[in-house]
Amino acid sequence: MKKLLIIGWVWPEPNSSAAGSRMLQLIQFFQQQRYAITFACTAQRTEHMVNLVQLNVDCVDIKLNCSSFDVFIEKLQPDMVMFDRFMMEEQFGWRVSEKCPQALKVLDTEDLFCLRNARHTAYKQKRTMTNADLLSSDLAQREIAAIFRCDLTLMISPVEMALLTGLFKVDASLLHYLPFVFTQEQRQQHNPTYHERQNFISIGNFRHPPNWDCVLWLKQQIWPLIRQQLPNAELLICGAYPPPKATDLHDPKSGFLVKGWVDDAVHAMQSARVCLAPLRFGAGIKGKLAEAMLCATPSVTTDIGIEGMQTQLAWPGMIANEAQAIADAAVNLYQQESTWQIASDLGATNAEELFEQVKHFTALSGCIDKLLADIDQHRQNNFIGTMLNHHHHKSTKYMSQWIEVKNKL
Repeated sequence: MKKLLIIGWVWPEPNSSAAGSRMLQLIQFFQQQRYAITFACTAQRTEHMVNLVQLNVDCVDIKLNCSSFDVFIEKLQPDMVMFDRFMMEEQFGWRVSEKCPQALKVLDTEDLFCLRNARHTAYKQKRTMTNADLLSSDLAQREIAAIFRCDLTLMISPVEMALLTGLFKVDASLLHYLPFVFTQEQRQQHNPTYHERQNFISIGNFRHPPNWDCVLWLKQQIWPLIRQQLPNAELLICGAYPPPKATDLHDPKSGFLVKGWVDDAVHAMQSARVCLAPLRFGAGIKGKLAEAMLCATPSVTTDIGIEGMQTQLAWPGMIANEAQAIADAAVNLYQQESTWQIASDLGATNAEELFEQVKHFTALSGCIDKLLADIDQHRQNNFIGTMLNHHHHKSTKYMSQWIEVKNKL
């Protein structure tokens, strides 16, 4: 049986974040491909992490800047290593190449961290992000270098793939498009009708800066405008890890209800009539909006929200970028049953086109088979990656060894 080692940034929490759900989808794919999977992570285990052992995945705690990893991976000898975000490739990529040079190296980005960070910085400076922000970014240099050093990078957004091939000149052969994926059963679940639902919902992990900004914008500007028109409506703010500054916003009198963690996010989304996701910065594609499609819950979001999730069909809801326009769109969807129904029906058809599991899993399987059949030629064609591996491995190796010695002293 083939072996896959996943080096995780954190232990996956599918009920806390879209990243956790995506990791489980990747694990499912590789198990279908008959890989024996080991998940290794430097982070502390959490109460919300999924029970990987029940999924027949071996779990291993590993350390940064420690040669114990070399012993571990040399014994494991995986056929493939998948890095969960570029920081893990930076830390462990050179060790993988040194101890298992033939292992296929795959990077899963979740989203482009450098893009999200550049947009956040520009937003705080009250300006529009430019390509110059990315090209001069230390984070971009690190992240793009990790992409070049790997044999394949899984990209969740076609917009980000175009950015990599266009602005950063990454060869398309190093990238593969893999959005969220859902089974037929997930895409065709029974959902409540318009009259069986009530209130609004906004959902997202509070540790994710775009989500926290979204909550603040709703509280300070958007929700008061909605309540002027719908004085009895309520907004449920759901998500993992709400800090005190978030729970302090809870205000039953205004219908602004900070619920925090919910045991069943799908049920919460199905119960709401409209999903609000006024995102002002961010990257990748949005798990909350994908879930809204599956639950046939119309959404109101921004141009940032729909990025990478557009089809030739209309958006299953409404798109607006200013507070008053977002509020008006939300009220319109909430009150007009015919408008709501059209948007609700569009959720399933958009999800079918975007997230069909069999189609995307088949394409990924073919891509990996092609790489494995001719990995040496693939690497020869990637001269920039070879060059970056050479220099990065030297510098990172000696820095890591120095830190290990220092820690022992």
